[in-house]
Parts: sequence; structure tokens; C-alpha cells
Amino acid sequence: MHCYHCQQEVNTKDRIGRGETCIKCGANLRCCRNCMFYDTSYASACREPQAEPVVDKEAGNFCDFFAPSDHQGQRPTPAADARARLEALFKKKS
Repeated sequence: MHCYHCQQEVNTKDRIGRGETCIKCGANLRCCRNCMFYDTSYASACREPQAEPVVDKEAGNFCDFFAPSDHQGQRPTPAADARARLEALFKKKS
């Protein structure tokens, strides 16, 4: 996994605890932004329907559904993804 804040690679062989931080930037590692279920297009920015809502997505938390993400940084929003696909479709060819 990579830190959502600085993209530093993080070893995830061991369980990531609530208090663990990135060695490069000090950001919390066990937070919504580093979770595979984090998705801003869903209610509470979480694709896991049973997870308790978390207000601060960058704060360490005790979510039982936390799973280290394999994406680097934030996923593109659906609107940004759609716009990129439209631009690619109508792009002028040289």
C-alpha cells in the first residue's frame, strides 16, 4: 500500500494499528483515505455498507472493515472519470 498523503510505499505484512503513521510524512495510516473501501462517490465515502460513518477521513480509526488499499492517492470521482472518457472520445486527431 502507499500513504494517501505522500505516496510513500508502506509495508503491510503486519496489521496496521490505529496509531501507526507514515515514516515519511507522519500521516495516519489506518484511516479511510488508505482503505480499499474509500470512495467519494458513495454515502459517507465508503463502499462498505455496514461500516460506521467516520467524520474525519484522514484520522486514525478503529473501523472493523479497514483493508489496506492498493490504489495510490484518491480515486478519480465518477464525474472526472466520465469527463476524461468524453475528452478522449472527442479528441482531435492530428
